[in-house]
Amino acid sequence: MTEAALTHASAFFRRRTLVIAMVALGLLTLNLVTGALCDFDAFKTVRDLPAGIAWMFTNFIPSASSFQKLPVILEQLAATVLVSIAASCIAAVLAFVLAVLGSRSVGLGGPVPLIVRAIASLFRNIPTVAWALILLFSFKQSEFTGFLALFLTSFGYLTRCFLEGIDEVSGNAVEALRATGASYGQLIAQAVIPLSATVVLSWVLYMIETNVRDATLVGILTGTGIGFVFDLYYKSFRYDDAGLVIVAIVLVVVVLELSSNFIRRVIL
Repeated sequence: MTEAALTHASAFFRRRTLVIAMVALGLLTLNLVTGALCDFDAFKTVRDLPAGIAWMFTNFIPSASSFQKLPVILEQLAATVLVSIAASCIAAVLAFVLAVLGSRSVGLGGPVPLIVRAIASLFRNIPTVAWALILLFSFKQSEFTGFLALFLTSFGYLTRCFLEGIDEVSGNAVEALRATGASYGQLIAQAVIPLSATVVLSWVLYMIETNVRDATLVGILTGTGIGFVFDLYYKSFRYDDAGLVIVAIVLVVVVLELSSNFIRRVIL
């Protein structure tokens, strides 16, 4: 390497180091300013963290009497999982139809792709908890409210994901079928559905995992499912029972994740 090249490389690394240092200093300054505005003491938080962890492991350990609540916990947990699966699957079907109509490769064209993407962005960018709070005014505390909250977020998220997936995997096949004079239905049946099936299934599995996690918090708001059971035990100071609920949720989420990973390995 020549001397000029070494000088250029040294100057490049100095500039990059300076930029990184400036960004880090800016983020630290921003953190200190926002912390001061919110009356948040980061140092006190770090100092109190061990005591908080110790309290959590001391109080949330399930006791022998907690396991008497296990049938109720499992029943509500099963209801939460089923609602999450139903919301994800129904949202996936409708999202796939909308994604096909708004696709750039096989869609209706005109303003439809823009409208579909706007709908997807609207539903996707409103958090599930926000949907639950909005729907509480109309449907009160019920399982249907929780279902709708999960469904609406899943619908927006999956529509956007399916749009990208359909445009990515089916472009060449669609052009080849169009060249042979295939009808619109044949394009969908012979190109879009077979080629995007693995992508669609992968996103649906991911959405089920996400909804099971979100359903716990939604249940606290809607007074249903495993979230309501946890909230009831926690507010009643029955921390051992609440700890058993946490353990059950974690185990179910882990099992779902392992199952979805296995299915992905099989189909991909």
